[in-house]
Amino acid sequence: MSSPSDDELQDALVQLKATNPGLGIPKLHARLRTDFPSWAVSEKRMRKILATLAPPKDAAPPHPSSQLVEGLDISQWTPRVDVRLFDKKKGKGLVATQKIKSGETIWAEDPFVIAPEWEIYDKQRAGAACSQCTTLFASLSEARARCPHCPAAFCNALCRKRSEKTHPLLCAAQNPPSMTLLRWARSKEWMALHALIQCTARLLLANAAGDAALAADWGVVRSFAVLGMEERARYSFRSEPDRETWKKAFELYRTAFHRPRREDGGPKNLPDAEKRVASILRKPLPAEIEAALFDYDTGFLRGLGRMSLNLEAHGGLYTLHAHLNHGCTPNASVRHLDQRRALARITVRALSDIEPGQELLITYVDPTTRYAARRAELEAWGFVCQCARCVEEGRDWKPTEEEVDGLGDLASELKAGLGVI
Repeated sequence: MSSPSDDELQDALVQLKATNPGLGIPKLHARLRTDFPSWAVSEKRMRKILATLAPPKDAAPPHPSSQLVEGLDISQWTPRVDVRLFDKKKGKGLVATQKIKSGETIWAEDPFVIAPEWEIYDKQRAGAACSQCTTLFASLSEARARCPHCPAAFCNALCRKRSEKTHPLLCAAQNPPSMTLLRWARSKEWMALHALIQCTARLLLANAAGDAALAADWGVVRSFAVLGMEERARYSFRSEPDRETWKKAFELYRTAFHRPRREDGGPKNLPDAEKRVASILRKPLPAEIEAALFDYDTGFLRGLGRMSLNLEAHGGLYTLHAHLNHGCTPNASVRHLDQRRALARITVRALSDIEPGQELLITYVDPTTRYAARRAELEAWGFVCQCARCVEEGRDWKPTEEEVDGLGDLASELKAGLGVI
């Protein structure tokens, strides 16, 4: 057996990855041994080559696409920032309209939908946390309002009223298949699916409420940056897409939410819960939104990708927050300051002085890590960071032995974006 040169091995890996985009490192190594039986190549060496392998120049990596929210009134949150559309590649972002001093609060924001950490979700299901704002109850007696059909509890009547934008389609008694779907998402600890469930319930109920409500909510959802699951998987060398899990999720999702319209009005002997759901979903969705939710390839998988890219760490989707871009030297941070009365509310604060016209940047990764780790994580977001820090650090970067060996540990992290969590 012979040892190929680095150039020969790199060319072979590029070809294998191009023809087998779904293969992760272990299967790619097995395929390499099959196709080149005379070569002696260790998996460690293959990882080292992949660590330095840039995408082909004629095959630029996919970038998330996004839209502006038409008619968005930013003044409801703050007069200190404005939306700017930079270019097609970078998309939108936020810039300061006035000087902001380090430590100052820029704005506070409640979620468009909340899909909280699973520990808090479990408390919601048990009635130990508000099912709307996620605030924890010191005792069950603190709940001031409850769903008459299920254990969902609320801080007060206002939270109960706000929950009407999603809860009727997520109530175990009113729409039983939704609970099957939520339990399955919980078993997989799949936050993006949970967020998509919440968004779908909100859009379907908005459709029932009227054209204006649907137009407003759909304008927010479709503005979120999006990169489909298959697109993200094709750009990653480090994990294999779990398509069986995706398809199972879609099956449960359609069962919970999709009720094709029947011209004859449908069967008359439905259970009471199904009658209520059928009455809510009787009004057909516009064709664009119907496809965006219930077409598997161009809708559902893109929806999961949209959720993954825009979820805040706590698990919420926020209209203005979703405009914030990444920087490895951030000048703003997102905090949950109101732990007692509005846990789901975020507060955006300045980490340094921000001048008028300067872009607000948060970090999507741990900014204290080395260049290679940051780059690997950010690739799962669909881009290679070109901030001044990354350009400088990447100019002469060579992977250390620890970084080469550690690439395998990234599989679980990237799987969060590309497959399961």
